[in-house]
Amino acid sequence: MSIKVLVVADHDGNKLNAGTARAVKAAVSVPGAEVHVLVLAAAGAAVAAAAAELAGVARVLQADRAENAHLMAATLAPQVVALAAGYTHVFGPSSSFGKDLLPRVAALLGVAQISDLMSVEGTYTFKRPIYAGNAIITVEAPADQVVVATVRTASFEAAADGGQAVIEAVSTTVALPTHTRFVSVQSAKSDRPDLQSAAKVVSGGRALGSKEQFELVFRLADQMGAAVGASRAAVDAGYAPNELQVGQTGKIIAPELYLAVGISGAIQHLTGIKDAKTIVAINKDPEAPIFEVADIGLVADLFVVVPELQATLAAG
Repeated sequence: MSIKVLVVADHDGNKLNAGTARAVKAAVSVPGAEVHVLVLAAAGAAVAAAAAELAGVARVLQADRAENAHLMAATLAPQVVALAAGYTHVFGPSSSFGKDLLPRVAALLGVAQISDLMSVEGTYTFKRPIYAGNAIITVEAPADQVVVATVRTASFEAAADGGQAVIEAVSTTVALPTHTRFVSVQSAKSDRPDLQSAAKVVSGGRALGSKEQFELVFRLADQMGAAVGASRAAVDAGYAPNELQVGQTGKIIAPELYLAVGISGAIQHLTGIKDAKTIVAINKDPEAPIFEVADIGLVADLFVVVPELQATLAAG
């Protein structure tokens, strides 16, 4: 039986989300797999072209349909199921998009989803984290069922460019549900790097003390050309918006540099940064758990150290 993996592309209608390239990398890791990417959009030519350039992709399926303009999971799931006929695996990034869509796909197919796939051990054998990342289990999926999985993007490098996949226009006549309709979308606009794909991240915790003082994190991040993150405690206190939360109940990231400012390092937060290449922590509590995982730790008052760091950066 040939192994074929269908990766559902996460995109904004114009460009691919960075998580898609990482999901492709995971798909390519499946032994003997032929990897295809599915682009569901209203007019997905640009997205399909970008997907075709990813190394390891053999074919891009471009499914244009007016109902796909807003990428609602209830609308997309029946189409994915219809187009997944003949595939052994269906992957998607473990982003907000993937976490919303793939469970519906698994339910419609009548199979159990594998969540946060972090390692491919064989055609039907994978590793995933449990207990907030404190333990890793090996999961073996039935070979006679379609494997539906979300890919923990922090665990995989992005697939390189250089591919020349064939783009094929596809369509379905599957009936779409009418109980869900698009009303509006509200999203934060920022010139800063995207938190999930940024090479550098400056994150602030509850020790900042207020929303006004959290601006210190924003200013430092801007000087460093970094994205901004926040601990759950800081988000719950109203210091930072929810979309900046890093951790088990927020975003799981893997930047080259993670600078934790005033973050104690609760288990749920550490889950989100374990794959960071270099972790730097600033905290005045020498017993803070963040120091157990930090590559560089500074026991100091952040309100003294951060302005000094800003001054040093400004001086060049």
